Parts: sequence; C-alpha cells; structure tokens
Amino acid sequence: MPISAPESSRRLLWAALLVAPLAAVLYQFPIQIPRAPYTKAVPATAAMDAGAGQELEYDMPGVLRVHKSGRVERFDGVETVPPCPSGDPANGVASKDVVLDPAANISARLYLPSAVAAAEPGKKFPVVIFFHGGAFFVHTAASPLYHRYCASLAAAVPAVVVSVDYRLAPEHPIPAAYDDALAALKAVVGACRPDGAEPWLAAHGDASRVVLAGDSAGANMAHATAIRLGKERIDGYGDKVSGVALLNPYFWGKEPVGGEPTDGGYRGGFERAWEVICSGKFGPDHPYINPAASPEEWRQLGSGRVLVTTAEHCWFVERARAYAEGIKACGWDGELQFHEAKGEAHVYFLPKYDSDTAVKELAMVADFVRRC
Repeated sequence: MPISAPESSRRLLWAALLVAPLAAVLYQFPIQIPRAPYTKAVPATAAMDAGAGQELEYDMPGVLRVHKSGRVERFDGVETVPPCPSGDPANGVASKDVVLDPAANISARLYLPSAVAAAEPGKKFPVVIFFHGGAFFVHTAASPLYHRYCASLAAAVPAVVVSVDYRLAPEHPIPAAYDDALAALKAVVGACRPDGAEPWLAAHGDASRVVLAGDSAGANMAHATAIRLGKERIDGYGDKVSGVALLNPYFWGKEPVGGEPTDGGYRGGFERAWEVICSGKFGPDHPYINPAASPEEWRQLGSGRVLVTTAEHCWFVERARAYAEGIKACGWDGELQFHEAKGEAHVYFLPKYDSDTAVKELAMVADFVRRC
C-alpha cells in the first residue's frame, strides 16, 4: 500500500529526531568490523534495491527496515571499533570483549583504567554496568560512540565499566533486553568474587558498589533492571545496587505530560516504535515504558540513589522531569539527583563529547558513581 505524503513526512521527521544526534558521530570512524551476530548490517543502497517491491512491516528511515517476511535490515549503529587490550594511549584505558554468561550468551566489553590496574593488590573499585542506547533496535557495545563514552567514564571515576551487549528488537522483542540485563548483573556480581571467572572483575571489582547506567533506551533498561532487582533479589547479593544513572532516559506514555506535543502523528510515531520493540505485547502505558503507571512497583526500585539527566531539547525531557518528581511522590525514600542540560538535545553528550557541557556532565556522572 503506498504511503501518503503526510504519513511519509511524519515518519521521516520522527526518525530524524531519533537518530540525528547519534548518526553524525559515526562518520568520524572509518573502522568497520562486523561483530554482533544479531545485528545484520546491509549497505543502504543494496538494501533499497533488495527491498524494492517487498512489503514492509515497519520502516524507520536511515535506521532499520523490517519486512513482513521477517527480514531486518539495519543502516545505523552498525559500525564498530575493536577493543584495546593493552590500553588506549589517549586515555590509558584497557578494554576487552568477554562472555559474561556462556549459558545465557551474554557478552560485554570491559574497560579497565590504568589507575585501577596500577592500584595495590586487593584494592577494589566501583563497577558500572552500562547499557547502550539505540531505541532497542541498533548499536552494540562496540559502537564507536559507546566505546568512547565508556572508556571516558571508566577513566573519570575511576571504575571498571562493563558495557553489555543485549538482544535487539525486533528479532528479540522486549522483554528479551531486560532478561539479558538482569543476567548481566548476576554475572558481574558473581565475577567480582575472589574466585570469579573474569580476572579484571575478580581483582578490582567491588560488588558492593555496583551502578546500573545507560542512555536513552539503555537508561530505560537500567531502570527496569533496578525494578526487577527490587522484586526478585539476587541470591547472596540482595535487592539493591548502589546507584542507578539514567542518562536522557527513554520513557513515554499515551497521554502527554507537561509540555509534550499533543499532535497525534508525532505521538503515534513513538507509539508505533514501541509496538514494534515489544511486538505489541505491552501498551504505551505499561510500566516498562511509563514508570508512573505503576507507582507501587516504582517505590520498590532496587537502589537508594538515582541520577536522572536530561536536556532542554530532548524529546523525553518532560518524562525525565516527571520521573524526578514522581519517584519521590510514589514513596521511594532514596536520594535523587537531577540535571538538565540547557540548550542541548537528546544524548548530546555522545556526538558533542568534547564540548564544555558534555565534559561537565561526564564529570557529574563520574562523581555520582564515586559517591555510590
């Protein structure tokens, strides 16, 4: 069925809003190393040719295309950079790719700053478990912008950072990503023991100082993991992590909050994306996407400290503000820190990593982790 001009314009506008801040930075990196088995990259021109005449289930222009046959083509978030096991000369951070849980097929990229590696034997450091963004659709832990951010965060704290690869939608709809996130947390906690299977975590990771963090969709995952931990707890560990850092979190809801746009086409783009992400199993007011829909669950968040950051021109800025207000109103009795970057857009700190505003925000996140 042909797409009408207004519908086409709405899709293009929404897609541009979602990925524009992220896409610009990718062109700075010439290295392209296919890595994640569930991320199938297809050159854009070839994809257009291959898709000609085929019916589409979902199209996010410039990001991914889902055919009714089940074939998925990705055009964004497919570039990768290799780890630096011997240490990156630019920041002194060593990195490597590991399998955290072979049974669950959970892999990650680990970051070890020189300050941690050179510490006296037995000294432990915070562990940040980081979930990358990408609308649940694209990117991996090896994506250039996430490799750079995680290395920078590891050096700034200093801390051991574990950047998790998780299953992507639509091949693996929500809650697959949430299951992988909890499995990663369990694996990291186990690896921090003296006899842990991962040497960097066994030698330097402090299981009593674990922070869940992520940007955009990854921030949504960090929240969901803390909620699940609060309800399910981990044997031998408990029901709380030391902190949760939600960077420009991706939350939404059926009804507008604050100054959110009320236009049906605009809101429909976000709702349609969520429908594809979860394969239609969870509505736009499910607690997965709208924490305020379940305050009794929200107050069980498995952490006593939460950092929420947003940006003045972020599409989810009203949701972040509402999160900061709602988490206290729902009865959660922890410590909340909220920060809004004026004049900036969604996840601006990734493409504008060397701007004064981004440098200050990174320092704030690092300070939050140190205090957890």
